[in-house]
Amino acid sequence: MRNMLNFAPHEVTAKEKKKFMIGSVIPRPIALVSTQSGSGVVNIAPFSYFNIVTYNPPMLSIAVQRADGNSKDTARNILESGEAVVQMVDTENVESANAASAPLAPEESELDVSQFTAVASDSIGVPGVNEAKVRFETKLYDSIVIYNDDGIATADVLLLKVQHYHIDDGIYQDGYIAPIGLGAVSRLAGNDYAEIGRMFTVERPQ
Repeated sequence: MRNMLNFAPHEVTAKEKKKFMIGSVIPRPIALVSTQSGSGVVNIAPFSYFNIVTYNPPMLSIAVQRADGNSKDTARNILESGEAVVQMVDTENVESANAASAPLAPEESELDVSQFTAVASDSIGVPGVNEAKVRFETKLYDSIVIYNDDGIATADVLLLKVQHYHIDDGIYQDGYIAPIGLGAVSRLAGNDYAEIGRMFTVERPQ
């Protein structure tokens, strides 16, 4: 029998709760999300609490952690405008994505501290990032506020319905996206990331 350590959430610190989760749920895909404030400031930020919800309709989810109960720029902009562009972080843009995670004021744009350049969207008003191989133009489908046991809001969960796809033609082959060509990177814990490594196939039961 495997020897296991056992904890209830109330028995560990907030830091330990975070470390258990982000150290175990790996690798996590990284969304690079661009939004725009009411005054026109473009915000770009990476999020690893991110995944697919469903393909019919095509929908993505991101969870944006709050700071002292206050929504971050990305969540606030999406809730106000109802729009966002979700891009994939890859080996070619991960350094700029990391630079975009800097804590800037709402009136400052990550375009000024990274190598990213903006590109117009087709179906929404928010621009995307030209350096991403995959872009999803999205509109807000629904949102949920997460509260901790003390009743403090700790995260905004955003469901984003895809309106338009942009895929680099160099990675699109016969109806499929080539994973090695995409070169997506994933988040581990701490400052660590991972690239796509050994790939293998396991047939699903019929």
